[in-house]
Parts: sequence; C-alpha cells; structure tokens
Amino acid sequence: MKNRGIKRQIIGTVVSDKMNKTVIVKVERLVMHPMYKKYVRRHAKFSAHDEENACRIGDKVLITESRPLSKTKKWRVSSIVKKAV
Repeated sequence: MKNRGIKRQIIGTVVSDKMNKTVIVKVERLVMHPMYKKYVRRHAKFSAHDEENACRIGDKVLITESRPLSKTKKWRVSSIVKKAV
C-alpha cells in the first residue's frame, strides 16, 4: 500500500456553525514582525466538515487535512478538544 504522507492537524476555535455539517474554524498563530521584533497575531479561517453537527460556537477543535469535500472544504473535525461554556 502506498504511503500518502502525514496529514496536517491544527487546533482552532469554532466561529460559525450555521451551515449543515460544516463549521468555520479560526486558527490563530504568533508571528514575529521582521522589523520591530514583536509578536503579531495572524489568523486564518478554515471550513471543516462536522459529520454529527456536534460543534458549537466557541468550541476548541482539532481539524485534520483531507481530500476536497466541496469548493471550500478541505478539512475535517477530528475531535472536540474543549467544549464552550
């Protein structure tokens, strides 16, 4: 069997759960500014597939890269790390 490589995994926060079986996950990272040498927050939003509609806004989730599921969905929700209060 061919090895397909390691799939990326990212932890982020759910910011939208309005769609059916889809959530929008915001991933933040810290990047050092090249001139001022201070850390700046950068963020990216990913559409992720949530099969059971289990995620709610504010949940911290682990998403895994997968094959393209639609025009914008290329990630799946692997697990819910922490539920929102």
